[in-house]
Parts: sequence; structure tokens; C-alpha cells
Amino acid sequence: MTEPLDVARLRAEVPALSREVHGHRVTYLDHAATAPTPQVVLQAVAQAYGPLNANVQRGVHTMSAEASAAYAAARSKVARFLHTDPVQIVFTRGTTEALNLAAHGIAATRLRPRSRVLVSRQTHHAGLVPWQLMGAPRGAHVEALPCTPTGQLDLDATERALRAGHVAAVCVPVASNVLGTYTPVRELAELAHDVGAVMVADAAQAAPHSPLDVGALGVDVLAFSGHKVFGPTGIGVLWARRSLLEKWPPWQGGGDMVQRVRFEGSTFREPPHRFEAGTPPIAQALGLHAALDWLENIGWKAIQARERVVRDGLWQRLRQVPGLTLLPGPADLPMASFTLGRHHPHDVGSLLDQLGVAVRTGRHCADPLHTLLGLDSTVRASASFLTTDAELDRLVAGLSHVREVLGAP
Repeated sequence: MTEPLDVARLRAEVPALSREVHGHRVTYLDHAATAPTPQVVLQAVAQAYGPLNANVQRGVHTMSAEASAAYAAARSKVARFLHTDPVQIVFTRGTTEALNLAAHGIAATRLRPRSRVLVSRQTHHAGLVPWQLMGAPRGAHVEALPCTPTGQLDLDATERALRAGHVAAVCVPVASNVLGTYTPVRELAELAHDVGAVMVADAAQAAPHSPLDVGALGVDVLAFSGHKVFGPTGIGVLWARRSLLEKWPPWQGGGDMVQRVRFEGSTFREPPHRFEAGTPPIAQALGLHAALDWLENIGWKAIQARERVVRDGLWQRLRQVPGLTLLPGPADLPMASFTLGRHHPHDVGSLLDQLGVAVRTGRHCADPLHTLLGLDSTVRASASFLTTDAELDRLVAGLSHVREVLGAP
């Protein structure tokens, strides 16, 4: 039996959760945008800029060697988190840069005139726009994967779309950043592979809630961000099958990604170094390592059990708010997106902020999904294993205050 988490103790390790906003103890319900940083991560970053303050992979002196070893250890930690090999891990600035790199590599090696790239309507803009930028000059077409009226993937229609031919790549989120629901990635990957397409997965929302096994998912490319998993900003991860990485050309030129440089031409290192030009995000990588250690030490089973309780409590409470309409669900993750009658989400979010309740408002970088659902914008409350019942109650009390100020929805 999984032991329950000591939530109060864990919250005390996260400085941002103890601050006040407008005279109120903050109620942080924006984890899907960025997770608050625990003290151990701050210490790891300070270590990188303190005694380990040296560049990596270049120097023979002691400080450089120590920093290089720590940076390599961070890559190995991420590889274990994804159940893969470190040589398949490329560090980037975030999920966005990782997905751009993937689109660049796949476009260079697979996109031709009439090629098709199928993208989920649930995708974040970072999973769509790079394909448009890469595809248009090559005469490739970017198309929406068939889905239900509520935005869920229609696997039968998707299979027909794939078998229509010329599909080079399929791109989906592992979990929606709006609906909080999982995509049937494994089943979709099998369909994509049947027609020779590459399967690209955006795991930015899924990674904070569970380790990821890229082999079990069946994907060819996967990306996630450090700041979503309680690590620093400025660090992301791209994993791709080695057979793909070896074929992709460099996408940035500079130091450390080259073997030899001559005016007649240059030769390049093997992956992952080929894709990490210049000084890498050293401190951020060490911070990500610390964040993954922190989550692992807490225990993933305990985290998941706690988050199921939080998710159920969030949905139960929101269903009881008069005039509130939840987007299709229920969510798999501890989040919910909703509208409050005729009131604009920005007004709702601003009034909640006055009470110290932090939620996200807008289209959440998911225009196609909002358009499909006939919505201009929504409010998103996203929690984690650190969220308390008292915080969920403050959200509901805040929504009651919104109704008092703005009127009945």
C-alpha cells in the first residue's frame, strides 16, 4: 500500500508556495504553465554558478572536468527517466525548441512535395507552427488529425487519413494542456508506423505526472520541459531514435558540435553533441537533474495517488459552481478548464488574483482546440500533488466572489 504524502512538509520545501499575493497566501493553480521550484533545485543551480562555475566539455582543468561530469550525469538522469540511452538525449531550451529541432530534422530528411504531416487539434502551437514553417517551402501539407466534436482523437477516421498516403510525420501531445486528457499514443504510433510515418510526441504536460517509457509509448521522437517537472526554465529535452538523429543535419553551427572546421567545409560530431552548439544550459541541466531526483525520492506511485485525489476534488467542487461549464472530461491529470457564463476568462482570472488565487486564462497556446469547441478563451486551474483541499476550497470561494462582483453568469 502506498503511504500518503506529507504534503505540508513537501510544500515547505517550495519557497514560492509560501508567498503572499495582494495580502493573501498564494493559491497556486497554474502548474500546467510552470511548476514552482523546490529548494533542492535552487541549490543545484547555485552550485553550478558557485563551485562548479566552469564551462563543460572543453577544459582539462579540474573545475571544467567536474562541471562536465555533472552535466553528463544530468543527461544520464534524464535518460533513466525516459528509459533510454544518454546518446539519444539532446538538451534544448525547452519543449518548443525541441519540437522545432525535430521538425527541422524530419523536414530535411523526409518532407517532399505532397508530403503530409498530421497534427492533433489538441496540440500546443509548438507542435503545429514548426511544421508549417518547415513544410511550406517544401510543398508539404499540414493537416489536422480527425477528432470528435469534443476534441478527442477519432482513431478509426485517423487510420483512414493515414492510409490516404504520403504521411511523413504525426505529431500529438501525450496529454492535452487544455483538457488534461491523455492521447492514445501507443495505438496511434502503431498506425503511423504501418504507413511508414514518424511519430512525434509532446510530453510537456505528461512528464510532471509520471516517468515516461519511450519504448512502451512506441514513439520515435519525444520532448518535454524542465520547468514543468519542478526544474528550472531554459532547459528542455529532445529524445529521438538514434537512427533518426544520425541522419538529421545540424540546425545550428558553432563550438562543440564540430569535429574539424575549415573554409572548405566542416565535419560534425555524432549526436547528441551535433545538436548542442555553443555553451549548453549547464546550470539548468543540473537543476533538472535535482528536480527529477526530488520527484523520484518522493515516489511516483505516491505522487500519482495524491494527484488522483486532487483531480477528483477539483472536478467535484467545480461541478457545483453555478453557471460554470467544464470543458469535456473528466481529465486524466489534476486540471480543469472552464468558462463562467458570459464572464470573460480574463476578468475571472483577474478577480481571482486579487484573492491570491493563480489560474491561467486565455487560449493556452491551443487555438485550434478552442476554435473547434467554439470558445474564444477559457480559465484553466491546474494542480499537482502539492495542492491542498484548502486551496481547492479557496478557488471555489473565489469563483463565488467573481459572481458577486460581476453578477450571475
